[in-house]
Amino acid sequence: MAVEPVVICLSRSGEATAWRVAEILGAAVHGRMERVDRAHAYFENALDHVRMLFASGTPVVGVCAAGILVRAVAPVLHDKRTEPPVVAVPDDGSTVIPLLGGHRGANRLARTIAEGLGAHAAVTTAGDVAMGVALDEPPVGYRLANGADAKGAMAVMLGGAGVSVTGENIFDVEDTGSGVELLVTEADETGSETRLVYHPQRFALGLGCARGCDVDEMWALVQDVLHSNDIAQGAIACVGSLDLKGDEPAMIETAARLGVPYRVFSAAELEAQAGRLANPSDVVFAEVGCHGVSEGAALALGGSGELVVEKTKTANATCAVVRSDAPIVEMAGRSRGKLSIIGIGPGQHSWRTPEASALVAEAEELVGYGLYIDLLGGLAYGKERSDFPLGGEEDRCRYALEQAGKGKNVALICSGDAGIYAMGALVFELLDRGVDEMGVSDAAHRVEVVSTPGVSALQGAAARAGAPLGHDFCAISLSDLLTPRADIVKRLKAAAEGDFVIAFYNPVSRRRRTLLAEARDILLQHRPADTPVMLASSLGRPEEHVRYRKLSELEVDEVDMLTVVLVGSSNSKLAQLGEGPRMYTPRGYARKIDGDLS
Repeated sequence: MAVEPVVICLSRSGEATAWRVAEILGAAVHGRMERVDRAHAYFENALDHVRMLFASGTPVVGVCAAGILVRAVAPVLHDKRTEPPVVAVPDDGSTVIPLLGGHRGANRLARTIAEGLGAHAAVTTAGDVAMGVALDEPPVGYRLANGADAKGAMAVMLGGAGVSVTGENIFDVEDTGSGVELLVTEADETGSETRLVYHPQRFALGLGCARGCDVDEMWALVQDVLHSNDIAQGAIACVGSLDLKGDEPAMIETAARLGVPYRVFSAAELEAQAGRLANPSDVVFAEVGCHGVSEGAALALGGSGELVVEKTKTANATCAVVRSDAPIVEMAGRSRGKLSIIGIGPGQHSWRTPEASALVAEAEELVGYGLYIDLLGGLAYGKERSDFPLGGEEDRCRYALEQAGKGKNVALICSGDAGIYAMGALVFELLDRGVDEMGVSDAAHRVEVVSTPGVSALQGAAARAGAPLGHDFCAISLSDLLTPRADIVKRLKAAAEGDFVIAFYNPVSRRRRTLLAEARDILLQHRPADTPVMLASSLGRPEEHVRYRKLSELEVDEVDMLTVVLVGSSNSKLAQLGEGPRMYTPRGYARKIDGDLS
């Protein structure tokens, strides 16, 4: 899913312009809380909010001073090849300034906004200033084969060389007949700093294979088909197949190597192409319900295009190619589906990883406990959301997988780290079950599943404390809803005897009040009464509350479901420092140094 731009508005004086820009782009307006009258979503701190959007890969159009946007994104600038566009527009809408990502869409975005506002686009990139075009940003549906040469080619042109156009004039530039050649071709041609090669993406590749086909066998077939028919890899717009092959590594890797979308179709959708097949097969129909997979998928992707390469096969793979009259920019079929299992940390966006934010930004639907989705703030605006209550964990994971099985990009939102006492393990448990074992559908089994790390509650608590996890530690959940009480007690005794630092998750609930006290008593049998204990509640949120107790003084009544309890080992210390108490557990470096010196 392409990430849509967000329009940032900081004041009422820019509100009218922000809404005009949003209408031009079909984008959402995010407004500074208490500073604007109307917005789709609100934020408290402009620098933090812009930085979060930028880190998530979201294009930002700020109706504000350019310096605000610069200060916001400066700490997270990393790679201009991947960073999203950032565009500034003054409150009066008089000019539009692409600040970052000029050749990644910012210049195009600025021109679109300027045209809609009747304003001036202050584009500053050299190629745009000299020629009005960015040679490394061809029109949609065309691909530059030798992008690494674009900078050198532009330097040659700025030095006074002209431009010669071979084939379609996709930039609508004056052809001087000499200088840097702009070659537009479907064939596999070699480029250089004096020859930029552009491929119109008019070809659709249909693939079929036996289950477990070797990736190299499929890739060799595709390369041979393209080479034999003088079709450049860059001229391929998409790869398609039967939905039963949605999880086939050979298909997925081929699309990835070509850098194009992988689309799938139902048997009925492919059978609709039966009358156009060059090689219909009753055997294939009996096996999967359509008379042709590779040819059918290519035809379904190519619309009214013609089959230019009939089914070509190896022992385990088939390939066919359709050519469309125009570049293919809208993809038929659907994606194989994607489920991102995302831990958003304790709550504050600064503790959320950029990868997690990017996966949220890309998602079409957000699934999770409502509070956790709310913590995403403006990043969740405009997305379909499905809220589930506490206790509905299996229903939540099952729903997320089945929605992804329909071809959607779904994000399963968890607090902390999704793999630590959260939904990650349950997702994989459902996938590991058979359909007849209360698992999920075949379609759900074929989706792409991505897990991304988050800051866990124990990490957040440890950071606030100092370094209590400086030596061996463990985590124990005191909830007996899913784990027998006897097993919890056995683990408590083992951890106590092993002298681990312990992080207690789910320490109490409204009805479960005794296990934490029992844990305290077990630990007191193996470590000193003054062992430091940290109680951290609502970490990363405005109501965060951190306090320290001696193990012997730990009381159940001051702990709730939002509290993480960190109990030190017999070696843990509570140091009274200038900024307050800090808890740490020595690793033993002092002993190592003494040993080295003796």
